[in-house]
Amino acid sequence: MMEEISLAKVISLAFVDAVNPCAFAVLTMMIISIIAYNPNNKANIIWSGVSFSLAIFVMYLVYGLFIIKSFQLVQNITTIRPYIYKTLGSVAILLGFLQIKDFFFYKIGSFSTEMPASWRPNVKALISKVTSPVGAFGIGLFVTLFLLPCTIGPYIILGGLLSVIDIVKTLPTLLLYNSIFVSPMLLITLVVYFGLSRVEDVQTWKDKNIRVLHLISGLIILGLGVAMIAEWI
Repeated sequence: MMEEISLAKVISLAFVDAVNPCAFAVLTMMIISIIAYNPNNKANIIWSGVSFSLAIFVMYLVYGLFIIKSFQLVQNITTIRPYIYKTLGSVAILLGFLQIKDFFFYKIGSFSTEMPASWRPNVKALISKVTSPVGAFGIGLFVTLFLLPCTIGPYIILGGLLSVIDIVKTLPTLLLYNSIFVSPMLLITLVVYFGLSRVEDVQTWKDKNIRVLHLISGLIILGLGVAMIAEWI
């Protein structure tokens, strides 16, 4: 399985997605909604956070299979196949520069790195209706559509790399990737549940360090793209 795509590539791409600020923002909005509805029901917080994260995990698994299948259809055109790896490396470099740009010239809702600003009021209104774990799961399934603009880039690169493998054999890698992707969401849920921090503090930390998060993401995916183009990995 890993002879086609190294573990380092998978973890690097997943980490870039995992530290994405817009995924943090959506989860904190959901937890704030849950706490506001029933501030004394701590069990509701953890189960809602887990349900929300699980919904995103499931939908991104579906998206991943769709992306891989799409690349496989393209690869049937033999004249294109040799250029796919270099193209994916170039896309990674572009995404890296866009993330690094946000460190120096940050703007809310930046193209391809954050959820568009015009979408945010609608997402917030939607999430504010969450009052239970079942509702969190349902909203989580739908909210993935709003997360795609700011999280799909690294996933497309992964899908392209996995497209040379039989689609059934890609499942372990997709499961690993998405486990890493949702891990910060689960961590935030646990931190709030155990009272180690208030959800407002998590949100403040995210806002304060958003430029650094973009820089870290940018440097990782830029380095990966350069390594792919140079055929170091």
